[in-house]
Amino acid sequence: MKIVFVTAEADPFIKTGGLGEVMGSLPAFLHKKGVDVRVIMPKYSTIPENFQREFEHLAHFDVPVAWRKQYCGLDEIVYEGVHYYFLDNEYYFSSRPSIYGEYDDAERFVFFCRAALESLIHIPGFKPDILHCQDWHTALIPLMLKVFYGQEPLYFPMKTIFTIHNLKYQGIFAKEVLGDIVGLGMEYFTENTLEFHGGVNFMKAALLYADWITTVSPTYAREIQNPYFGEELDGLLRKRSQSLSGILNGIDYEVYNPLTDPYLVRPYNNFHLAKEENKKHLQADFGLPVRGDVAVLGMIGRLVDQKGVDLLAHVLKEILELDIQMVILGSGEKKYEEMLSDFASKYPEKAAIKLEYSDKHAHEIYGGADMVLMPSRYEPCGISQMIAMRYGTIPIARETGGLKDTIIPYNKFTGAGNGFSFTNYNAHELLFAVQRAVKLYQEDKVVWDNLCQNAMKSDFSWERSANAYMQIYESLL
Repeated sequence: MKIVFVTAEADPFIKTGGLGEVMGSLPAFLHKKGVDVRVIMPKYSTIPENFQREFEHLAHFDVPVAWRKQYCGLDEIVYEGVHYYFLDNEYYFSSRPSIYGEYDDAERFVFFCRAALESLIHIPGFKPDILHCQDWHTALIPLMLKVFYGQEPLYFPMKTIFTIHNLKYQGIFAKEVLGDIVGLGMEYFTENTLEFHGGVNFMKAALLYADWITTVSPTYAREIQNPYFGEELDGLLRKRSQSLSGILNGIDYEVYNPLTDPYLVRPYNNFHLAKEENKKHLQADFGLPVRGDVAVLGMIGRLVDQKGVDLLAHVLKEILELDIQMVILGSGEKKYEEMLSDFASKYPEKAAIKLEYSDKHAHEIYGGADMVLMPSRYEPCGISQMIAMRYGTIPIARETGGLKDTIIPYNKFTGAGNGFSFTNYNAHELLFAVQRAVKLYQEDKVVWDNLCQNAMKSDFSWERSANAYMQIYESLL
């Protein structure tokens, strides 16, 4: 099988969140299972220089963007056995401070989709069977393949898969984009094609024209077929339900290995000693009193409504009245940054926040905290809970999407479970879940230790998920 992943980001070259994380680990895992897998992504100027020095220039060619012809360079690097190809256009990708959120994102990612298809001619000795497209930035590829390349011998046998990492972000632009940038006629501006509230919806193109659709957890695949989670595409997703699968993301067990993690001050060859020393280091690093006996709660991620920060805001005062400390890592909406910073200044012995993201601090929280909070409004998959459990750090999360698929609620009668959860999007349900967890931590160390061991034994490697993807690839071929 010859598979090409097309993505806007992939770790370790560039990563802003879960998409980059998955595109860094899944291709490498499939390669180890014998799949000929390649990855195509933009060549951003922010890719670390040590990688760029190793790029080999393969070709350059013109890419049609409606009536324009734009330059594209094709560079290659082999990383962990996987061939990565970088599409080079300085105007679209090098001269920008960020990889998303630019005024001309429509044109940038139309170019990227078309350039990804054009580049396939220039990869020596390789003809892909399947193009596996990720999120809205690549969503025009299934349509472009049919419309612009359907008669070409190289292209017409190719199948397409589209993975939804987050349905909320769909790539919606003014209707003029359809003719002026994509290069399609008004027959594609109808309710049954790309039209969406008077604009053009890129993700809708993939949901209509991809041969198969996946999303990143079984529960999320069911949720998005309902209006509450469906972001106004639930009707289309119900129509495609026979070609829709939910496959849980995995994590890279080499990157997140508590025995070898370079960011930990003590590796986890002895759980109790490692947790104690890493906790003290975490407390000191965040400027909190160093106390071995207190429960430390961590929260890592974007400070936005999706992540349940509004719920936390309602009950944070009550949570901080417990005998706990709390560390928060992330940035996002200004109102939440200010609110959480205000709490940290009012409760300097109990709360600390770093308004940034860094792998180092994230690993320190996974290794040193006792619990992580994930009170998400919705969560397509979630990766923090899987990483946390690898380090014996107990998740407290809402039962939605991948959180529901990965967290087994603690059962006080049987001792089974690997975390704590709550059902409704309700601040006091979050508070009660935190209180239950803290009470168990304080009152029964033996049971708490068993819970930590259950969490560490949970299997979130790519093995099961990679096999599920391979079954879809084989069925399409």
